[in-house]
Amino acid sequence: MPDDLKDTILSIFEASLDAQLRAVKRLRHSPDEAPAAAQRKGMSQVDMANDILKRARSPLHVSVIIERIQQAFGVAVDRESLVSSLTKKVARGDRFSRTEKNTFALLPESK
Repeated sequence: MPDDLKDTILSIFEASLDAQLRAVKRLRHSPDEAPAAAQRKGMSQVDMANDILKRARSPLHVSVIIERIQQAFGVAVDRESLVSSLTKKVARGDRFSRTEKNTFALLPESK
């Protein structure tokens, strides 16, 4: 067998085995892990809160928002950090309003 043919065949086997190994590694992780991680990339705490409030279609207390972020995105959010971020957005008139103490809603144009 010529050396170039042998190298070609071995390269094909190597690529095939590499692809199979990557597939096995992906299958090791539970199906719930990948989507949350993929969804989380690029989404800030504020973006996640916005998404939760959009789904709720009504004002929610920050504790409920945090709980729903955990359920929907699998991310633990720091309460003080989220309240601070949302309060800054409220002060700027950016997406959110405060309906009661630690209770937030989306501004009508954000819905």
